[in-house]
Order: sequence, then C-alpha cells, then structure tokens
Amino acid sequence: DCPGADDQAVTSRRAFVISLLGPMAGLAPGSDGRAQTAQTTPWMALRAPGHFALIRHALAPGTFDPPGFRLGDCTTQRNLSAEGRAQAAHMGDLFRANGIAAAHLHASQWCRCLDTASLMKLGEVQPQSLLNSFAEDRGRAGERIAALRPWIAGLQLAGPTVLVTHQVVIAALCEVSTASGEIVVVRRAPNGRLAVQGRKKSALRSFPVGSLEEAFRVEDEIGAEVFATELAAGYDIRPTI
Repeated sequence: DCPGADDQAVTSRRAFVISLLGPMAGLAPGSDGRAQTAQTTPWMALRAPGHFALIRHALAPGTFDPPGFRLGDCTTQRNLSAEGRAQAAHMGDLFRANGIAAAHLHASQWCRCLDTASLMKLGEVQPQSLLNSFAEDRGRAGERIAALRPWIAGLQLAGPTVLVTHQVVIAALCEVSTASGEIVVVRRAPNGRLAVQGRKKSALRSFPVGSLEEAFRVEDEIGAEVFATELAAGYDIRPTI
C-alpha cells in the first residue's frame, strides 16, 4: 500500500508557497488569483474525510532504547531532547497555521511518541499499542503490520486524525523513510488501500520573508528548485514585518 509518495507532489510551486505563507499573510489558499486545487497540499488532504497523518516522533537522539527499558517508565527509554520537544510544539503550530486546531490523536506507547503527540496540543492523546515499535524485533514486521491494517481500516476519519509512531512502522506500512518529526499524509481508499498524498518535514529552521511578493522575489533570486527544496525541507517561515 501507500504507493505514489513522489507522484503526489505539489503541482504548482507558487501554490505550494502560498499554502505555507498564506495563513501568516491572512490569505486563503489560492486567494492571490493563482489556481490551486484541493489536491495541491497535504494540509488540504488532511482536512478532507478519509485521510490521516502518520508522524514519526520528534527528535530523540540515539538509536534503539537502553537495555531493559520498560513501557510506562520514561526514565528507562530514549526520550525527546529539548530540541525534540520544541519540534513537537512547532508541529502543532504547523497544524494550527494550516487550519487544523484539533485532531484525533493516537500514539505509540513509547514516551517519545506520547510526548510528541501531547506537545502538539491538538487534543487528548490515545495510547495505541498497534503503533508500537518493533525495531528490535524486525522479524515480526509482517505480523505487526497485518494487525495494524484492520485498525486503520476501522478509523472513522471524519475529521483530522493523527497517528504518532516510529520510523520502522511507517516504513513497513508505506515504504517511505521518514525524518524525526516528519508528517506523512495518507489517503485511505474505500477498498482500504493506502496512498501517500504528501509529506512535510518539521525541522526548526528559519527562512525569513516579509510577504508573498518577497517570497516570490527570493524564489527568483536563488532559483525555483533551491527555494522549493528549502521549503520542503521544513523551514519555519517567519514574516519579518
């Protein structure tokens, strides 16, 4: 499942810029007169029924967990760093800036996932064991994903829904590799098949622009490809005015 991760990219660079800057500039998507369809941004997809977001937990430096770690005891686990906690809060800001102030939140029972979901401040977090990591027992990947699929198939998805989990789970479910804090928007088709609609990294980096017109000017100066790459990499767009 989850085919087409690269094929569902934004079809208009300028629509993509507007989708990111619009909320800060007080604009609705497409309000500058340039065409933008309901499929042009992952955020629009996520606001539509039948979609959900898979999120890899925010930055938690290291690999695996300490020997003898226990679920329910955060002191025994690999946890979010200070940057990771700030990143998780920033992710919540991204959702709100794109018209999603509340969501149905489900998270792996690992503390770094529960904390990521909680720090987003989009609603009550529901722990879900089916989203747990199997990084230290990858031989069970098929079994674990086979159990996860029926649960996803049963989600209502009438409103924004967020699943905070681990790299291994997202990779096994959708065949994509994700960075810490990366948001993957997925469409669930009526037949239950899953398809990636778009991705958004949430790295805490700054790319100051004062307005949409300035954004387009910067795009012309540094080149469209570089500009689009920087935006897609998760730059925090902060108006300077």
